[in-house]
Amino acid sequence: MTSSVSSPGSQFLSLHLLETLVAVLPVRDENGAPKSIVYGGTERHMITSQARRRAERVHTRNRANAGIGALAGRGTGTRTREWALITARALASEHGWEPEEAVRTARAVIEATGLKFGDPGKKTVANLTKVLLFAPSDAGARIAAHIEEQAGTVRAWAEAYTAAQAAAAAASAKKKGGRKNATPEEADGGDLAEGAAGTGADASAVEAKLPALPAATRAAVLLALAPRDAIDIALYGRFLAEIADSPNVDGAVQSSHAFTVHEAEQVDDFYAAADDAKLDRKRSPKPQEKTALDFLDAADDAGAGMTGYQSLITGTFYRHAVLDRLKLRRNLRAAGMTEAEAEEASVAAEAEFVTAFVDAFPEAKKNSTASTGSLPALVLAFEGERPYNYAAAFQNPIDENPVGGGGEGPAGPAAVKRLLKHHAFVSGRRPDIKAGRVLTYDPQIDELLGTLKDTGALAVTSAEELTA
Repeated sequence: MTSSVSSPGSQFLSLHLLETLVAVLPVRDENGAPKSIVYGGTERHMITSQARRRAERVHTRNRANAGIGALAGRGTGTRTREWALITARALASEHGWEPEEAVRTARAVIEATGLKFGDPGKKTVANLTKVLLFAPSDAGARIAAHIEEQAGTVRAWAEAYTAAQAAAAAASAKKKGGRKNATPEEADGGDLAEGAAGTGADASAVEAKLPALPAATRAAVLLALAPRDAIDIALYGRFLAEIADSPNVDGAVQSSHAFTVHEAEQVDDFYAAADDAKLDRKRSPKPQEKTALDFLDAADDAGAGMTGYQSLITGTFYRHAVLDRLKLRRNLRAAGMTEAEAEEASVAAEAEFVTAFVDAFPEAKKNSTASTGSLPALVLAFEGERPYNYAAAFQNPIDENPVGGGGEGPAGPAAVKRLLKHHAFVSGRRPDIKAGRVLTYDPQIDELLGTLKDTGALAVTSAEELTA
């Protein structure tokens, strides 16, 4: 790839966002508690970049698939462990294969390409790859089409492959069962999670006995799984270590964890879920015969069928992301696009990425907190020859006490003042920073912007205007 790939404006587009969230829980740790970090000597709530990136990626994919936005109708990716099942469904529904044979063949083909599957003895994971694979959404259909086209060859190979696997598994079980100090698990055949291949020297021996996947079929699977025209793979990247000759993609988007600009504020909310049937019996005016349920009702007069606690967080968050325009174009060129196609796709991808950064929100507890309806208080966008992260503006937590009492007042307006002051200061010392723009959905912040001087950014009224 040459460095001649064109790019409008500067190489990097930096995005900074402030948003105020009330009584939400977008992400949580393994104990169900809000995630947090310590920064500037105080605990802050945190929303991980992984949660944000997935929300943005799915938002972009859904809009493209629905024919909405700059990427309408373009190819996107799906990240899943279910590629064998997706391929099998395509074989059954589009090509008339028996479902059982379709699953068996699809798994064998994908496994022989290099991906490892779950334990064949556990139905829940037997046909799932061990790792999530981010590939173009039509990969399963393309693999199925090739299998159908080469049905005679692939069927014969799959039968030989599965028979060799079964023979290897039986031999391994027999060998382990005959060992003097074999454990019960080894005597039963051990963990066959590596496709009945065992481990170490045993695994190498088994793999040597398995018939190789026909070269044409392996090439077809690799092509189907390659990034190709999936725009979101070029944006967010992917890593696939299991297949050495399947390309990894270093994504063009860099994202930081969001954190509160002030000290963490958390409440453990007690909740009670009512038992409708129980309450209906109590309200019923009709006489009923005494049943065991009536005695239970008498013993427990409460209407709740379930009670518990959930942690909720409130605060103003700062988050940041940057788009490497040159990397995006290189990724699309490496995926097979011409320079003109990559340029056109990159412009569309940038517009949609900015829209997703502004609009997308993690969906955890969305029904009970309406969190996905949140809009940012401020978005700042600008170009530069390197990324710029403004987290340092909030190293000292905002004190929300009244200004007259020594504090900075409410966190939202105070954070806006800090962020724009920080940007004006930095941009005065970094001549590569240009094309600064700010967007707000808060009328109070809009009024505040009118009173600020030398912000280094032009006010706009839509996400589309944030990028050149």
